[in-house]
Amino acid sequence: MTTFIFLKRLLLAIFAIYLLPTFASAGWWALQDRPARWSEANWGSAGILPEASQSDEAAVYVFSAKTGGLKGAVASHAWIVTKEKGARTYTRYDKVGWGSPIRRNHRPADAFWYSNRPELVTKITGEDAQALIPKVEAAIAAYPYAEPGGYTIWPGPNSNTFVAHVLRSVPELGAVLPPHAVGRDYLPDGAFVHLDDDGKDLHLTIRGLIGLSAGVRSGFEVHFLGLVAGLDVMRPGIKIPAFGRIGV
Repeated sequence: MTTFIFLKRLLLAIFAIYLLPTFASAGWWALQDRPARWSEANWGSAGILPEASQSDEAAVYVFSAKTGGLKGAVASHAWIVTKEKGARTYTRYDKVGWGSPIRRNHRPADAFWYSNRPELVTKITGEDAQALIPKVEAAIAAYPYAEPGGYTIWPGPNSNTFVAHVLRSVPELGAVLPPHAVGRDYLPDGAFVHLDDDGKDLHLTIRGLIGLSAGVRSGFEVHFLGLVAGLDVMRPGIKIPAFGRIGV
């Protein structure tokens, strides 16, 4: 009887914390006017970044935007942008499921994704950025799923697995991807546990399906089938599956 009550409460908790927000997001998403095909979507600049030539400062940015189709109700796509000191152009890196797996500059640095405006996950500029760019590029080069075929939409490795790998490898970037970045919690090579290089965030997972993260950047998160619920501590807020982060 005790086991039955525990399972019942566990299922109710899963429904309330993970499934209810997901269903609500899907319902709201279905009511919106969205492009029917990728060819009808807006892939142009969202006007978030200044022209690269306007500043000599180095910069590193990480963006995330909801993706297309019904999966956009629960999932997003992330990418990395760098600019060397004195450079007159940005360099954008995406992991995609077609063609060359890690694309360079196939879209403007701050482009809409399937007509969805991107959010800025983190921004580093100046000398700090210049010092981090070689580390970012080394993490990109070391990504273990960079060859054709190294992409699985769920639970990973996918576009968010790639960016999360870089963020874990270069913790000085000081960020984690939003809760709707499905695939971010898939650890390379099927690892069960990962401690970030600075020792400030710990990640446990079973193939990105069930796990948790805890630390300075992650706060406390519990992962279920690629969905993330949790609390931010350093920047008070809550992480809601499908919707994202709400807080300061």
